[in-house]
Order: sequence, then structure tokens, then C-alpha cells
Amino acid sequence: MHSRPAAGVGLALLSAVTFATSGTFARSLIDAGWSAESAVIARVGVAALVLAIPALLSLRGRWHVLRSNATAIGLFGLLGVALAQVCFFNAVRYLPVGVALLLEYLGIILVVVWMWLRHGQPPRRLTVAGSVAALAGLVFVLDLAGTADFHPVGVLWGLGAAFGLAGYFVLAGRVDPGLPSVAMASGGMAVGAAVLFLIGLTGLLPLHATFGEVTFAGRPTSWLVPIAGLSLVAAVIAYLAGIAGTRILGPRLSSFVGLTEVLFAVLIAWLFLNELPTGWQLFGGVLIVAGVALVRLDELRRPPSTATPEPVTPDPELALDGR
Repeated sequence: MHSRPAAGVGLALLSAVTFATSGTFARSLIDAGWSAESAVIARVGVAALVLAIPALLSLRGRWHVLRSNATAIGLFGLLGVALAQVCFFNAVRYLPVGVALLLEYLGIILVVVWMWLRHGQPPRRLTVAGSVAALAGLVFVLDLAGTADFHPVGVLWGLGAAFGLAGYFVLAGRVDPGLPSVAMASGGMAVGAAVLFLIGLTGLLPLHATFGEVTFAGRPTSWLVPIAGLSLVAAVIAYLAGIAGTRILGPRLSSFVGLTEVLFAVLIAWLFLNELPTGWQLFGGVLIVAGVALVRLDELRRPPSTATPEPVTPDPELALDGR
């Protein structure tokens, strides 16, 4: 029993690390002429195809499970995949990337509010303190000092991305535990890729790509290398680990652990792009870790009668479910 929370934290951290690689992989494609939307479609579309066969095998012919969760999978694809990324990229059109990302991560506050209003779990002092510490840490990690360019349209897009991020955490933790994580991830990403592609066909989002040599980590390489990294590392592993971790930890705690994605992104940029974190960014990382620790402590102190119920899978052999 004690290994389950530890496994959940480990999966959530793995998800954060792999999600954090997406910016470094995508940078090489965008610099080579890809639109950000095309890179996202390639990322989740290829990942959905890679996971399609494992998803079908994991269902073991239980099509009724897939049918009964079709709405949840669709909502996960629309909110957690398509909406979050479309809104974020539109926010970047009007706001600095750091500000847009900070607005998106306000979704963690929406998760706490959702748990309060929907499930009657008001945030206690440690959760509030953890929220403040984590968000303050984000400010330092993103190095937002001196940024004052707030376009109202960009802010609205950023808040839309926050809504999508909150939907990702809540839906990942509330779907029928009988639905394998790999099936949920594959289905959700397929829906997300299809929606983004259809929006692109309307002309609302630019869709263009180039196929040739790109520069990745300072070296010329094939465009297939960052595509493989985006789809296999930053999507397949990231979503599977994130969904499985959320099912173990619950949406509130996993959303706070997910904050470390920003810290990992800074460290990865340091390793691959030679962008050394400043002292203030390292200080922000400490605040994020402290915030996660406070939320975790609050979850451990919560009486069983008010704690988020932990779903029980009817099939313990589904290893990809993180159990």
C-alpha cells in the first residue's frame, strides 16, 4: 500500500520530465519552417497510431468498456489535448511565452476549486500554502520579472488553456478504472489530432511543414528525429505516465506534481540549448518542490471519509495502467 503513492509520484514526475522535452524537440521543427500547430498534430497523431494496437490488445475484446467511456475519451481529447494546446498557441500570439505558460498553469487552481465545488473538498491551509508557494515558484522559474505586456485577448486564450489543463487532470483521474490508460491516451490523442486538423482546414490555424534537414541540439539531423522525440517521448510516455499517475494520486496532487514540468523544461534547455538557469530560477524550483510537499502532506493528513476515493482496477494484469 505504501508503494502506491510512491509509484504515483514517480509516474507523475516521469510524465513531467517527458512533457518538458516537447519544447526542445519542437524548437528544431519550428525553426525549420513548421507551424506550431503542425508539430502538435504530428506529435499526438503519431502517438495515437503507435498506441492504437496496444490499446486494442489491452481492451481484450471488452468493447462495452470503450463504448461506455466514449464521451469521457472525447472530452479528454477535446479539453486535455486539443483545447489546451490550441489556446496556448493562440495565447503565445499575443503574450510572451512565459506569461502564456503561467496563465495555462492556473489550471491547477481550477482543479482545487473543482474538487471544492463538485466534491465538497475545500482546500485546507497546507493546500493553500502549497498553491501559493508553487505559483510563486513558477514566477521565478519562468523569470517573469519586468514583463508587463498583457493583451486582453491573449489573457483570454491563456485562461482557455488553463481550463483545458484542468480538464486533463480531472478527466484523467475520473475515468472508469476498467478503461486501460493506454486506450484512453490513444483515443484522446486521436480525437485531439483530428480536431486540430479540422480547425487547421478552416484556416483558423496555420498548417505548414518542411521535410528535410533540421538543427537539433546544435547539430544537423533529419526532421524525423524531433518528430520521433515529440511523438514517442513527449506524447506516448508522457501521457501514459501522466494518466496512470493521476489515477493513483488523484487529480489535485498530480496537478501540483505536474508543475515540475516547468522546472524540468528549464533544466533540459540548459543541457541541450546551453541556457544556464539563474539563481532566481533555482530558487523558484525550490518553491515548487516545497509546494508539492505541502500538498502531499495535506493529502496524507486528510481523514479517510473526505479523501479522494482511490479507484480500484478490476484487472491487475494491466501493467500499463500503472498498477
